[in-house]
Amino acid sequence: MKKTILNSFMFLMLVLASVYAQGQTTLSHEGHIHTKAYAVKEEKGNLVPYDFDRRAVGDDDILIDILYSGICHSDIHTVKGDWGSISYPCVPGHEIVGRVSKIGKNVSKFKIGDIAGVGCMVNSCGKCHYCESGEEQYCTGGATYTYNSREGDGYTQGGYSTNIVVKESFALKVPQNVPLARVAPLLCAGITTYSPLRYNHVKKGDKVAVAGFGGLGHMALKYALAMGAEVTVFDITEDKRQAALDMGARQYVNTTNPKEMEGFNSSFNLILSTIPFNFQVESYLSMLEVDGTMVLIGVQPMDQIPSVNTMALWGRRKIYHSLIGGINETQEMLDYSIKNNIYPQIEIIPMQQVNEAYENVLDGKVQFRYVIDMQSIK
Repeated sequence: MKKTILNSFMFLMLVLASVYAQGQTTLSHEGHIHTKAYAVKEEKGNLVPYDFDRRAVGDDDILIDILYSGICHSDIHTVKGDWGSISYPCVPGHEIVGRVSKIGKNVSKFKIGDIAGVGCMVNSCGKCHYCESGEEQYCTGGATYTYNSREGDGYTQGGYSTNIVVKESFALKVPQNVPLARVAPLLCAGITTYSPLRYNHVKKGDKVAVAGFGGLGHMALKYALAMGAEVTVFDITEDKRQAALDMGARQYVNTTNPKEMEGFNSSFNLILSTIPFNFQVESYLSMLEVDGTMVLIGVQPMDQIPSVNTMALWGRRKIYHSLIGGINETQEMLDYSIKNNIYPQIEIIPMQQVNEAYENVLDGKVQFRYVIDMQSIK
């Protein structure tokens, strides 16, 4: 009899412990958002299905149900380990457009049902000189990027997912009646090319060169043309010649043809390089006029970073690297793009084709930007 009572008591304790443990789990995840995604889980691995929980929606946050996420070359560099080791699992994606489905009590910028975008950053210190001047990308405390960036006890996870929780101050307003799939790449490819063109005050009559004609390059061409510049495009393939001319380029130059590379000395006010691999920088610097500027916006793998002979800067030629843009400038870019009907050329794919898409980007087989339909993983 005593043994039976003891066994019953022990069973009751186990049941209560289980209930308590379940209650603790529920409490510890109270409000957290279940998310389906694709992630890379190991070095050099492919992207595979991955479920995780995002943080609860805070007072200043919005929850976005993601509709589209662009594939950026930076995603591929990160996943492939081109820039060093990363934290696994990693969900890439920083060209995000979706619909707001929940808002925190302090949110005033968005309401439920609005369309919102998220680019390369989701937070910064908010107090340094750069943050206060609207250039959060240069935050001295280190901006928090949309994926593989330290956040609390873990790392941020990006837009190859069904949803994202973000501070309203780092989300962009997008009108309802625009082609949302084509808006997504503007959140990186758009701002990365728009920002240096605006910074250099490109205007009617300026002569601009775009080196590299991919996802970034074709956006640089479109913006420079809209600002009134005369644009020459340089690339290593014949496949994109007609596309560049159709978009309005004055000239297309195949850099593998030495004859086509002749006659450009001191020709351009500004050169934007979007080249994502090692290349001879001096060959482009010689094309700048006196006081001309070359801006590097393509980012190479660590073992392919180009160097430059400083003698090539003779004639007050300048060279620098540009990094995306702040939140205010990104909103400005979005508004400008929509007003002037400037959108990327895209191909929409389901999430299940992402690994094939990565290989096509590396092989130069896409014109010009893949965008993932995130509803394909629901």
